[in-house]
Amino acid sequence: MDVTIRHTEPSDFEGVQSLYTQPSCYSGTLQLPYPSLSNWQARLANMGKDHYNLVALIDNQIVGQIGMIIMDNPRRKHVANIGMSVSHQLQNQGIGTQLLEAIIDLADNWLALKRIELEVYTDNPAAIALYKKAGFVIEGTAKNYAFRDGEYVDSHLMARLAQ
Repeated sequence: MDVTIRHTEPSDFEGVQSLYTQPSCYSGTLQLPYPSLSNWQARLANMGKDHYNLVALIDNQIVGQIGMIIMDNPRRKHVANIGMSVSHQLQNQGIGTQLLEAIIDLADNWLALKRIELEVYTDNPAAIALYKKAGFVIEGTAKNYAFRDGEYVDSHLMARLAQ
């Protein structure tokens, strides 16, 4: 399986929107069901200078996405937060690992970031294992972190310090 990782282009809005129509993708993130094309188009076309967004493609079709936002507070300019999703049919095939490795390389080797943070639902063992494999550690658990599918769910707060 040949996976290409590249920076998101404004023309990718349909592919990213399609990714987040999958229940596993919106329920595993803070996205809502029924994402609109216009919202994704505006979001991708108007990313700030401290926003980075990568996509994974197979045969020119978007199968994964990872976003990173560098904190704008001057005392936290060394910190970024990430979020990602991979197409349900292609999970556990290394695409998430490749996206994560690419964003970590960008953070560590090009942006001089010291810390990457993320939140992951406590009932997502595959994602937790992926993040741990990449050097993230659980720093705490946020109770009732988000409302998902009719109930409040907990989330682990994880972080990775640059080596």
